[in-house]
Amino acid sequence: MTRAARIVFLDRGTLPRDTRARAPSFAHEWLCYDHTEAAEVAPRITGADIVITNKVPIDARSIARTPSLKLIAVAATGYDNVDVRACADCGITVSNVRRYAVNTVPEHTFALILALRRRLFAYREAVRNGAWSRCGQFSYFEFPIHDLAGSTLGVIGDGAIGRAVTALGRAFGMNVLYSSHKDTGRDPSLYMPLCELLQHSDVLTLHCPLSSSNRHMIGVREFDLMARRPLLINTARGGLVDEEAVRDALVRGQIAGAAFDVASTEPLPHDHPFQQLLDRPDFLLTPHIAWASAQATQSLVDELIDNIEAFWCNRPQNVVR
Repeated sequence: MTRAARIVFLDRGTLPRDTRARAPSFAHEWLCYDHTEAAEVAPRITGADIVITNKVPIDARSIARTPSLKLIAVAATGYDNVDVRACADCGITVSNVRRYAVNTVPEHTFALILALRRRLFAYREAVRNGAWSRCGQFSYFEFPIHDLAGSTLGVIGDGAIGRAVTALGRAFGMNVLYSSHKDTGRDPSLYMPLCELLQHSDVLTLHCPLSSSNRHMIGVREFDLMARRPLLINTARGGLVDEEAVRDALVRGQIAGAAFDVASTEPLPHDHPFQQLLDRPDFLLTPHIAWASAQATQSLVDELIDNIEAFWCNRPQNVVR
């Protein structure tokens, strides 16, 4: 009799509790942990056929110690926490989830853009602290407001999320420019070099995965090129931007505002550069929840189980290596 597959979920606590995962349709043993520390990875995945991880790193050492391992199912789109080269060497498949965030991240991106462009938090504070009541007239004009219509949106990354952000930008009447973070093989005339995109954009938004080649792709040099003092929006990965340079650029007025849903270290440590910006009305930081609408998280889990079932039926999908 064929033994049941051993499935280990290392960080179920990274998904909302009301998101329900259906049981895979084949015989299996399901072991679930809310959180897993680095030292716990190897012992917890011992004997596993399938490992599920959202953010827990799985390195070459843990992989080498688990000869039974056949699939690492990443419960996210980004898979930089998995040593895919080590997986390739050991014949282990790695899959990710790709379609769940196509609405939630673009919507959150524009929530951040609109909050800054319309100065919502500055005006909310003006109401709260009584400045509007004291001004003596029906409107309070302290903070300049700018329309999105007619402005230029620079999108870095042209995957499904980047394209959805583009569609929303055009619906707002924005002119859209693309700069791809890598050679996509598509018509190069559709893309602008990053250095030019930085010069012509009123809003810059990042929608690309993090890799060794694009870490800190936005830094001191790039801020010096931002002639139009754009808003900088990052709902992708914290490491794409030099966060100390963001702080300095905002303080110096090189950018009109910044809004991040991600940071290079999460949760945010007490000595992070962003801690110095949290009281500024031109800076917004949300705790990595752009992806986390109820609809999106359920779609994520459904696709995760789809990936596992497809692999077990010898029809692997969403394979990243």
